[in-house]
Amino acid sequence: MIKVGLLEEKIKTLPSSPGVYIMKNKDGKIIYIGKAKVLKNRVKQYFMNSANHSPKVRAMVENIADFEYIMCDSEMEALVLECNLIKEHKPKYNILLKDGKNYPYIKLTLNEEYPKMLYVRRAENDGARYFGPYPSGFSVRETFDIVKRIFKIAHCKKSFPKDIGKERPCLYYAMGSCCAPCSGKVSSEEYRTIFDEICDFLSRNDDELTNNLQKEMEQAAADLEFEHAALCRDKLEAIRNLSEKQKVLSTSGGDADFFAVAAEDILASVEAFFVRGGKLIGTETFDIKGDSASDEARILADYLDQYYTGEVFVPKAVYISHEIEDADTLSEFLSEKRGSKVSVSVPVRGEKKKTVDMAVKNAKHSIERMKTEQIKEKMKQNSLIELAEALRLEVIPDRIESYDISHTSGEENVAAMAVFKNGRPSKRDYRIFKIKSVEGANDVAALKETLERRFTHEKREKDGKFDELPDLVLMDGGLAQLHAAQEVFEKLGIDIPVFGMVKDDRHRTRGVVSDEGEVYLKPTGGAIRLVTYIQDEVHNTAINYHRKLREKKMLGSELEKIPGIGEAKRKALMTHFKSIEKIKTADAEALAEVKGISAKNAEEIYKFFRKETENDDIDV
Repeated sequence: MIKVGLLEEKIKTLPSSPGVYIMKNKDGKIIYIGKAKVLKNRVKQYFMNSANHSPKVRAMVENIADFEYIMCDSEMEALVLECNLIKEHKPKYNILLKDGKNYPYIKLTLNEEYPKMLYVRRAENDGARYFGPYPSGFSVRETFDIVKRIFKIAHCKKSFPKDIGKERPCLYYAMGSCCAPCSGKVSSEEYRTIFDEICDFLSRNDDELTNNLQKEMEQAAADLEFEHAALCRDKLEAIRNLSEKQKVLSTSGGDADFFAVAAEDILASVEAFFVRGGKLIGTETFDIKGDSASDEARILADYLDQYYTGEVFVPKAVYISHEIEDADTLSEFLSEKRGSKVSVSVPVRGEKKKTVDMAVKNAKHSIERMKTEQIKEKMKQNSLIELAEALRLEVIPDRIESYDISHTSGEENVAAMAVFKNGRPSKRDYRIFKIKSVEGANDVAALKETLERRFTHEKREKDGKFDELPDLVLMDGGLAQLHAAQEVFEKLGIDIPVFGMVKDDRHRTRGVVSDEGEVYLKPTGGAIRLVTYIQDEVHNTAINYHRKLREKKMLGSELEKIPGIGEAKRKALMTHFKSIEKIKTADAEALAEVKGISAKNAEEIYKFFRKETENDDIDV
């Protein structure tokens, strides 16, 4: 039955044209945006036959206090306007994809004398050739590494032909992983030929490329150019190995996108397969909570509308798991965007049907994963409830902070703060402190300094680091650490429950302690598991930070002896390798992969530590 009053009268005045409708709540906030072929019919449906609506739609309708509409000249115009408005207003009841997601491309600057291969987020009309889009930055970097390994193009940032002959070839050339255009031994024509092969490879013309390389290898062998023949052989082997790893989904080749949706209760998942040249280059999963299994077609339609209004590659065919309303409108929109006919269809047989079925299977697997996550979330919530009851807290602790001190015989005193939100570690909220006012081994004094700094900063409105007080504070230690925290809280006028975490003789978490004694926690319960997790997290955070400071101090003194390795490069090495030993044992190629470390730097570092090792072996 239609809602009475103003909404009923307003519905009667709706036009029968295509358009976009905008639902608002009593506060005037937009809660849903939709498109319609016939505005009057679509909007009227929301207020009739509520028993047939999904729980999400029923909840939305209950919150509708008013609506607006915008008439459009066509269904396609309504589709574009709907997506733009959704991105702008982000309504509560719409499916929302990530904003501004630009998929990465590989760019080959074939318009230059010596082409380069680049990673970009946007394809432009600049004379270069673009390949993609790839589903993630990881897949692009993986392809980059493969191309460099197979075709041995330059790894450096030198500009050719300007930098040709200025320096001797770098370490990559010596290791056989670069053809060294900087040496002048490779002409621009020869270098461009390599990039033509890369184009064939990225275009998935594997058969043509391997046939050409096979002929080139045989000719080189016949001409007794065995080094060149071996190079062709290595390329062939690498390409064939890569092809075996890639799943071929269509014997006919070509580009296509496959989308499937699965839903159960209030969970839904859309699975996307991206096929280029007949091979699967990547997948994407979009999880949705709060929908209904009866709305699978609508979920898929909403997803596709938003996905393709972004800056994404449009293939010549889109295959979907469910028949969707306005499929013809979507096809028209995609055809205009691509510049040629694009079909949107549900395959009923053959390889394409198998691929859609595979996507459905993956979407269903995502549903099971979400159900498992829900169970885990419930267990975490139960653990928090159990802990709150044991500690007699007034509220279930949503934010728990824990503190620990680490040092070596009083040297390099540091403190760590670990934060748990809703029973899970919130790494972004972790903090580490270098102790400033305490010398020597005095954990209690170090804790006092840490807590004063943390909770004094919290009161500064301009300081964004500590903008939220915890519901519970746990100190790694016994009564001494607990009393230190209580003293600081009393001094600062802070009323927060605080307890100590104690361990048994085998250094395992035993429970928590208060002024009244040790609080019993069920040995097999969720509360003791949570406290153990928290204590391990804060302890490891403090230890790891302390270890990094020690290693940085030791590393700095050693690397300072190497010419050309300044503070920035020492920091980059430590960030990349995490420990001194890994830097010492790394080969020159691995060292050169560190940002800011040139091949020359890498060679110097490598030789320095090899020489140091040799000297260690000399008996004096």
